Amino acid sequence: MTKKERAQMIVERLEQVYPEGICSLDYKKPHELMIAGRLSAQCTDARVNIVTKELFAKYKTIEDFANADVADIEEIIRPCGLYKTKARSIVTMCRQIMDNFGGEIPDTIEKLTTLAGIGRKTANLVMGDVFHKPAVTDTHCIRICGRLGLTKNKEPAKVEEDLKKILPPERSSDFCHRLVLFGREYCKARGERCSECPLLDICGSRK
Repeated sequence: MTKKERAQMIVERLEQVYPEGICSLDYKKPHELMIAGRLSAQCTDARVNIVTKELFAKYKTIEDFANADVADIEEIIRPCGLYKTKARSIVTMCRQIMDNFGGEIPDTIEKLTTLAGIGRKTANLVMGDVFHKPAVTDTHCIRICGRLGLTKNKEPAKVEEDLKKILPPERSSDFCHRLVLFGREYCKARGERCSECPLLDICGSRK
């Protein structure tokens, strides 16, 4: 079985197991997803969703965040950890969007990653969910795709390139959302449930 054939089978199997391949971060506006993605670093999506409920109620636009008091942002996002660094980067990224991109979120990985605090993970998240362009990323994606035999690389950019070669472009973003769900339920970093796994027969790590 080639990697492309295995990838196709995995995509189809996960679509059956998780029909709704949606992002686990709560947001209504594009910039909210970008900010939630920044907050998710070393923090659970569940906790981020609790924090952003208050954050997005108080600061509604990119301009609001650009003009925000960093100390106030710090206080709201404190439960997410690394709150001082995250607060500074949130305000700075929104100022950069206002100053460098006319108040509009840029629509390429290259431009998104020029923003403070935005790495390839969040940039890909925005590309896939906001602009509906092919996107692959996330630590779950890197770990699980290695186990499944879809890549041997560990670096995000290289994993990205490997997956772009074998995944259907129009299904890649939802595939990564499903991998997050799959990683939480079956293919955990520790205590994986291989005997119950719906991908056991096509997993590259099966013994």
